[in-house]
Amino acid sequence: MGAPSGPRRVAAFDFDGTLTRRDTLMPFLARVAGWPRTMVAGASVAPELAAVALGRGNRDAAKERLLTRLLAGRPRADLASAGVGYARVLVERQLRPDMRDRVAWHQSHGHEIVIVSASLDVYLLPVQRAVGIDSVICTELEVDEHGICTGRMLGGNCRGDEKARRLRAYLGDAPVELWAYGNSTGDDAMLGMADHAVRVR
Repeated sequence: MGAPSGPRRVAAFDFDGTLTRRDTLMPFLARVAGWPRTMVAGASVAPELAAVALGRGNRDAAKERLLTRLLAGRPRADLASAGVGYARVLVERQLRPDMRDRVAWHQSHGHEIVIVSASLDVYLLPVQRAVGIDSVICTELEVDEHGICTGRMLGGNCRGDEKARRLRAYLGDAPVELWAYGNSTGDDAMLGMADHAVRVR
């Protein structure tokens, strides 16, 4: 028998502000709905987001209202098509060179790489394919039986404790050596799971 292969080795990366230079949601929404509508919709949830910063309010509910205002009623196929074009822009212009180097380092060592993000599946999935990422755990858009987006988040927003819960389910019970990369308080729970936690500045 051969020598034991050791634990599974996984690198989990947040997306916005970690793999990318900035937030990616609002530019995507503007790509779909136009900046004027996006700015108006963003202003409508700004008071609740301000309350969240003060320890009140509900960030997830505000995000869902924003998505509902801008995406509800749109065919999933149209959003997926917009996501492919947007992903191309992200990969070409918005990925941080230092983090691309970290992804490449993990890939060179045969580590499994997963993006764990509150960003949307419609553009993270094509980013995954373009960069050679193994898996994506993210916020998914709900669609009805006709393939029309409802604006709701299927299974909720992949942020904070929910991000850690989904990653834990993905990893399962077998031994894992985990690297985690994140830049915000929404990544704290995921970073707390890791053997090697990297706070990206």
